[in-house]
Amino acid sequence: MGNESDEIDSMLREMGINSWEELFADIPKEVRKDGINIPPMEEYELYRLSKELAHKNMDFFRMPNFLGAGNYFHYIPPAVMELAARSEFYTSYTPYQPEVSQGMLQAMFEYQSLIGELTGMDVANSSMYDAATALGEAARMAHRINRRMEILVPENLYWEKESVLKNYIVGLGMRIRKYKLDSKGKIDLNSLEENMSDDTSAVYVENPNFYGVIDDHVMEVKDITGKAMFVVGVNPLSLAILKPPGEYGADIVIGEGQILGNPISFGGPLLGIFATRKEYVRKMPGRIIGATKDAEGRRAFVMALQTREQHIRRGKATSNICSNEALCALYSVLYLAYLGANGLRKVALKNMENAKLLMEKLRGAGFKTPHFDSEHFNEFLVDLPRNPHEISRELVKHGVHGGLPINEGCFPGIGNAMLLCTTEMHTPEDMDKLVNAFKEVV
Repeated sequence: MGNESDEIDSMLREMGINSWEELFADIPKEVRKDGINIPPMEEYELYRLSKELAHKNMDFFRMPNFLGAGNYFHYIPPAVMELAARSEFYTSYTPYQPEVSQGMLQAMFEYQSLIGELTGMDVANSSMYDAATALGEAARMAHRINRRMEILVPENLYWEKESVLKNYIVGLGMRIRKYKLDSKGKIDLNSLEENMSDDTSAVYVENPNFYGVIDDHVMEVKDITGKAMFVVGVNPLSLAILKPPGEYGADIVIGEGQILGNPISFGGPLLGIFATRKEYVRKMPGRIIGATKDAEGRRAFVMALQTREQHIRRGKATSNICSNEALCALYSVLYLAYLGANGLRKVALKNMENAKLLMEKLRGAGFKTPHFDSEHFNEFLVDLPRNPHEISRELVKHGVHGGLPINEGCFPGIGNAMLLCTTEMHTPEDMDKLVNAFKEVV
């Protein structure tokens, strides 16, 4: 042990510090512990102990999880994980030198093509950071196009998205205005029209929206927006069964791509989807990968329209995005290619069927759900008689993780509720466990 201690002291001195306390000085004292009190042991003994400690973590299969709200637990085929983990993909970075990056460039080109097909738009970039930053970029892009100063958003915009949006547009002096939803949880078209003005730069809608409602009113929004940009936020999995935004007049489509083949990984990294019409491509943020021919006439892939990029134009760039989520986009293109159109449709329908089944089980137990009398995709609100945050904590004690607590403080008019989510991974037994826990807790 003496030699090990000397080696540790030597390492500390090499870093220019004199003690362990100095090493952890940046960590606030109130969150520090004296140690995890592991006694001296052999490596194989430590391995067994670490496994025992890890077993205290409750994963989806030991504690069913019905939390969605932007980050979802879906099945990822092993082929996706295996191919994405290949070293030539896993270690690649921004492909500034196309001659040595053809594989990654082609993968991103295919990703753009599939996202364009899925959303019904002309062109997609090769990813943003997440859906929230994609919304912020959409607002800035709309301002670049029409120089107007307001963006209209729904009253049920998730507070995290709203916070990021505010940060993205504050430097421009842009403002956020909110329009109302109707009694079915859909866009109140009269409210939207009343809030339109000559200074409206963009109108943002979601379909399905934050409450999981499938909103057919989006078909009429384009007639109201006039010269303002029409921005649609989507769950990309739902587009396997719903009409793509490009078919009802969207100018920009954004979404969260984590749903497509990316693990939830404690909440990140995520993947921002961004697509637009061809006439706005020069105003779009992020990278675009194009197909061309090399000097010998062979098909080749390059980074196109690089004059928009930060590394070329700096202060005149359309966005401050420097790196991107290329690895997450790779997972998504592998997932989409593996499932194909029919496979994706099958998964989407299973999500919707599971949501309906859980609604039926909750209604059978005496709960009012869904809150809105509308069609839902894979999320919906269940009304609760008291504080949903308290109920959520009590559900955990019964071995199940509920949904996102919703109350008046966050979303006026809803009351006490919980946003529940189902995916293809939930079984009827998982649902029964949630329903029984609700009956015990409420």
